[in-house]
Amino acid sequence: MSGPEVAAAIGRMIVHAAERVGVDPEQLQSRCGFRLDPDEDPDRRIGLHVESALWECAAALAGDDAFGVHTALNPIPGTFDVLDYAIRTAPTLRASIQRFARYNRIVHDVAVVRLFERDGQGRIEHSLGGVVQSRHAAEYTLTSIVAVGAQLCGVPIQALSVEFHHASPDAAVVDEHTRVFGVTPTYGADVNAVVLDAGALDREVLGADATLSRIIERHADALLAARPELGESLARRVRRLLATSLAEDAAQARLGAVAARLRMSERSLQRRLSAEGLSFDALLEDVRRELALQYLQDRDVAIAEVAFLLGYSEPSAFHRAFKRWTGSTPAQVRARAA
Repeated sequence: MSGPEVAAAIGRMIVHAAERVGVDPEQLQSRCGFRLDPDEDPDRRIGLHVESALWECAAALAGDDAFGVHTALNPIPGTFDVLDYAIRTAPTLRASIQRFARYNRIVHDVAVVRLFERDGQGRIEHSLGGVVQSRHAAEYTLTSIVAVGAQLCGVPIQALSVEFHHASPDAAVVDEHTRVFGVTPTYGADVNAVVLDAGALDREVLGADATLSRIIERHADALLAARPELGESLARRVRRLLATSLAEDAAQARLGAVAARLRMSERSLQRRLSAEGLSFDALLEDVRRELALQYLQDRDVAIAEVAFLLGYSEPSAFHRAFKRWTGSTPAQVRARAA
């Protein structure tokens, strides 16, 4: 990997937002080296530098120096797929922000989101660890927290304070920030941050579905486990792909399918894993064991369903494997957890 990457869905969102305000999508894409894919692979990534170029070019072509803020004001559900639905199915705004912090790496390699609560206030910080990004991206992110929160809870979410890492933009943009947030931001701060009252964090998400929420969380956990980290080993990448495959389609948790996603032959994959002192079968068994222990924590998931989720054709095969891994049966482990 040559540098930090983000989900291609971010690029798609920027192009569509620019098109809605009259920007020619072909001109924008050609300038930035980005191409919309009608059959978008959900795992497709683009360089962070491409995302930044899209933000800057879209703002210029639209003639809108507050393009990031304006793009965030009308959030479209599902824009970021699983991350979006994980946020939108949480029971409260606090839980939504916690999920944003937990699962953001599904769409962004280096952005870190943190929630700190103290003295009746919640501070949401967003940083890239020194990596430079377009200011429009930062402004989009903080505006989205307030805009999506209002959409989820059905009432306006008032920011107590706002901080941006980038330098102060032109006075007209500062005025627009003040209008949108209800407070004048601070610029040149250590991190991007928005502070909310704890009462806002306590607000319930309208129409939250607890059952759907658990399903989405399990899927998001698997996707997060599958995301490669910068500079990680091949074995860790294989583990992540196996975790994703078992969550989405257990039939894909096999050597040929994983090798294809890594764009290498089965023989090459086996040889490179062997050089790391591992084998594909051993990694698969290890991922199954970890997921089994995780699924058994949720008493709403039947043990027979756990076997199915892990790709076993018969519950008995899962029971034998689990007894080999732990020395106990799945029912015994679930009982101890309870």
